[in-house]
Amino acid sequence: MGKFKAVWQLMRLEHGVMIALAILVGSLIAQKQFPMVGKFLLTFCTALFLEASTFALNDYYDLDIDRKNNRLDRPLVRGDLSPKTAVYLFAVFFPLGILSSYFVNLTCFLIALITALFAILYDAVLKKIKLLGNFFIAYVMAIPFVFGAAAVLTTNSFNLNVNPAIVIVALIAFLAGAGREIMKDVMDLEGDLKKGVKSFPRYIGCRASNGIAAVFYLIAIALSFVPYFYQGYGTYYQNVPYFFLVFLTDTILLSTSIQLLLKKKPNMKFHRTFTLFALFLGLLAFLVGAFIGG
Repeated sequence: MGKFKAVWQLMRLEHGVMIALAILVGSLIAQKQFPMVGKFLLTFCTALFLEASTFALNDYYDLDIDRKNNRLDRPLVRGDLSPKTAVYLFAVFFPLGILSSYFVNLTCFLIALITALFAILYDAVLKKIKLLGNFFIAYVMAIPFVFGAAAVLTTNSFNLNVNPAIVIVALIAFLAGAGREIMKDVMDLEGDLKKGVKSFPRYIGCRASNGIAAVFYLIAIALSFVPYFYQGYGTYYQNVPYFFLVFLTDTILLSTSIQLLLKKKPNMKFHRTFTLFALFLGLLAFLVGAFIGG
């Protein structure tokens, strides 16, 4: 049981489940019904295997700094697993994740391959350059929706002509994700300075970094109303339930943006949690809008 828990912690399997759920949501928004069981299982395996393998590689690369920081929540630091085990797990599950995506369709295969290769680059290099790494994390929050929409395409040729609502929800996830990552950089500034990590607050200060995060949130707010006002978004056009949930979402994001812009030291931990709840409401808005016509 102890080894199983250590492997779970190393591979952060709960993250894989969350990514798989985001993929399912993308499929539901695009198709307005549950995908075929076979397709769903393949997308689930893609998400779980690629997430698990890249997290194992992440802990392998971070072992020295995790030891210095006494990260006893990491199984490699505790000695519950050896560094070689992390490499072996990566070597097994990474190709399985890529293979799973291949059997979905060509579009999903290419999305998975490109994302996975960038995840390796993030583990090895980009993590130390948060100016770039923040946007990769934001991309990881956005791409599952596109992957889910691509999974239900009827053609096996490369095709990114997905539902316009998917493009909007992915952009919102990207912008909100970038904002939340920059807020985390502000929270982690003291530790990052000691480690020489290159982040927004290190170069432009906390106030300016908070301002950038607020701008990302404000753009996300503006985008969220596009499906309601333009007919090209089908069922979302003048959809009252969608509008109501989006209004609640945007109220939270706007409140956070105001705090980031006006306060010298806003409660970053609270507002990161607050914005996470906003993202959940926003996701619910797109789901409700897909199934309940305007």
